[in-house]
Amino acid sequence: MIVNGCKTKEMMIGPILKNPPPDLLLNDTVVNRVLTFKLLGVHVSNDLKWTEHVNAVTKKASSRLHFLKQLKRAGCAESDLLYFYISVVRPILEYGCPVWHTGLTGTQSDALELVQKRAIHIIYSEDNGSDYKIRLITAGIYTLKDRSERFFKRHVLPSSSLLYYLLPDRRDND
Repeated sequence: MIVNGCKTKEMMIGPILKNPPPDLLLNDTVVNRVLTFKLLGVHVSNDLKWTEHVNAVTKKASSRLHFLKQLKRAGCAESDLLYFYISVVRPILEYGCPVWHTGLTGTQSDALELVQKRAIHIIYSEDNGSDYKIRLITAGIYTLKDRSERFFKRHVLPSSSLLYYLLPDRRDND
């Protein structure tokens, strides 16, 4: 296999060192050393935290909410708006969640959930008396946190698995 040194990235996991090792050479090309990079749509950071990924995902999904507002102004039915959210916006928020959902802080999880809250508010804006949980029940959907945990426990590593005990506890700190 021939590896292109210009397209290859090097990431040193952990804190930034005062005296880093010498540059890595690949086919007489210096490999670019990065702090973060995007791998198959998931932003990976050298500190193994998900701040960069959550920021990128919330920004991308929030921009799609503009289209949801346009559809609402055009008079689309709530069911169509919900379908648009479920098929266009939510996949952005959940892409690759088996990789990163257990490593999210409470603040990061809330940032993702806020995008869904905004979408639900756009869809059901006439119903001003309802809170978010009631609107979710009306829509027949779960919170993003509940969906990712249910998916992970059912499909990735169910509690009946012999490796389940290796999972770390959910992080709630920032």
